[in-house]
Amino acid sequence: MAVTSDELLKRPLYVFDLPHELLVTLHLKDSTASQHSVELESRHASDLGSQGDKFKQESISSKTSTSCVLCLASFQNVQDQRHHVKSDWHGYNLKQKIKGLALVTENEFENLVENLDESISGSESSESENDDEAKESTLSALLKKQAKLIHGGPDLDLAPKKRKRGSGKPPLLWFSTSLLAPNTSLGFYRAIFTDAELEEESQILSTIRKRQLPPVPSKPRVESSNNGVPLPSTMTSPHIFLCMIGGGHFAAMIVSLAPKMGKKSTGVEERQAIVIAHKTFHRYTTRRKQGGSQSSNDSAKGAAHSAGASIRRYNEVALETDIRALLAEWKDMINNSQLIFVRATGSSNRRMLYGPYDGQVLRHNDSRNRTFPFSTRRATQAELMRAFVEITRVKVSHIDEAALAAAETVEAERIEKLAKPIAVPSKPAAQKPSKEEEAAALHTSQLQALIRRSKAPAVLSYLSSNSLSPDFIFHPPNAQSNHHAPTSLHLASSINSSIVVLALLSKAGANPSTLNSEGKAPFDLTGERATRDAFRVARSELGEDRWDWSSAHCPPPLTKAEADKREERERLEVEKAEAERRKVEIERLKKESLQNGDAWQGKKVTGKPLGVAEKTGEERREEEARGLTPEMRTRLERERRARAAEERIRRMTGGVGGGGAGR
Repeated sequence: MAVTSDELLKRPLYVFDLPHELLVTLHLKDSTASQHSVELESRHASDLGSQGDKFKQESISSKTSTSCVLCLASFQNVQDQRHHVKSDWHGYNLKQKIKGLALVTENEFENLVENLDESISGSESSESENDDEAKESTLSALLKKQAKLIHGGPDLDLAPKKRKRGSGKPPLLWFSTSLLAPNTSLGFYRAIFTDAELEEESQILSTIRKRQLPPVPSKPRVESSNNGVPLPSTMTSPHIFLCMIGGGHFAAMIVSLAPKMGKKSTGVEERQAIVIAHKTFHRYTTRRKQGGSQSSNDSAKGAAHSAGASIRRYNEVALETDIRALLAEWKDMINNSQLIFVRATGSSNRRMLYGPYDGQVLRHNDSRNRTFPFSTRRATQAELMRAFVEITRVKVSHIDEAALAAAETVEAERIEKLAKPIAVPSKPAAQKPSKEEEAAALHTSQLQALIRRSKAPAVLSYLSSNSLSPDFIFHPPNAQSNHHAPTSLHLASSINSSIVVLALLSKAGANPSTLNSEGKAPFDLTGERATRDAFRVARSELGEDRWDWSSAHCPPPLTKAEADKREERERLEVEKAEAERRKVEIERLKKESLQNGDAWQGKKVTGKPLGVAEKTGEERREEEARGLTPEMRTRLERERRARAAEERIRRMTGGVGGGGAGR
């Protein structure tokens, strides 16, 4: 019975339990065709292999395409762009740009990393390294090596280093099958194969077929071991060891490669991982809000004497003891594991696992050692299970190779266009102002400041001392601040400074008919009657023949005496109206007080009236002294003080019996 592609990919494919139809038709793709660009794999590896993974995190897609102008790379969403900005490749290109050196592509950067003689996490013998932050990074190692190549040094060793296992190769092996569409590829992580199996990639298919394991039933049968003690079949099946440590968190797990078939609540069978053993530890060893372990901080700055530092030192020793005791307990299972996956950041964490110490279980030179070929999170049991599922799950890629080649050609052409320098038209250099323009700008700033403060004498003095015309045009004339008020008279009128307006017209001789760029005279900018009266008074003092007052839109003349008389008359009218208002208000209050008094007559009033606040002694004294002359107030105060003194003396000399009589 033929199996369709939909049925084949209906459920996630497990590396060690593949369908027979798929194993028969599976074949390794050519290296040129199977090795997609490193950029493509790093971007899609996690997404392709996480179909149906309950630990998968949702990515936030962006509606618009994003790119990095520095590295000439484009991304599908904002999350990929943020990861790129934090990557060592972007940081290396940024340093190259600052130094004026050539930028590198991602493939070139990977080649540089492969040739490094320093590990990403730093040397094992290095001191004062933080567990998470202070470790030697790829970027810093590259920059140090580049500095050595540029400047040279006695310790520079340019001898070729032995290439690490799997260096320069993508983390996935890609296969194709006739059961699936031509643009569909299946990927297997290289890390799940041993070194001997990876030496001959042509025989990798036979290796995959040999390593297929039948599922374990829900109730596994019990087998007999060599010493006669019955053991579950999962204890004797092939298994791998996974371990993570960092920031005081430790998690370890031994998982069987043989899956277990179980049923969901709906009755559908599904493949489940068998965890043979697992353990997690957590100790407070990281300095909060500062990062790094306490031992790293002690090595760098000296031993601290705080209570928190003592607790962290004790917890580091306790964590190391717990981890090594657990490894010793699992020694037989670890020795029988096919592969060992370890993530240990920082020299102190690696020292806890790899020692050296008596009874050491994990060793650096073990050929089974692997690192996780993808990013991992905090060391927990759930994270270890997610990592196991990710490693052992077949990745499915739906990429058309012809379309990919065409896209790569277009991308290469785009990069070539971006690499070419774009001729940016240079802006014309701003002309340096002449001495006359600088002097005019200085006069403008000084005059505007004096006018805004209504300093009429200072304005007249400045005009005369600098031999400036009263109709001096502010500089620069095309400025926005000078568009509305180009002259001193316009500015004084717009801010309603009547004193400056009258001084400029009558004493400085400013022309009231000068128009601004909007065709308005200074009088048109006034907003108060006092300022308009200043124009009328100046017209009266200067005469009708001095200026064309009609073109200045100035009303008929008004003498200074008439203006003062009108102002005095208006002031008296305002005072009279205020007096009338007060008189009416007093009459109203008197009537209300009489009405309230009649209503309360014949009633015994107890307590204080509602809404009436009791007056203090100071308020009563002020009310008594209201309307008195200063001499009368002084006399009243003296009498009040004399009465108070007499009262105190009377109480003191009156005796005990009569002291309580007058209050």
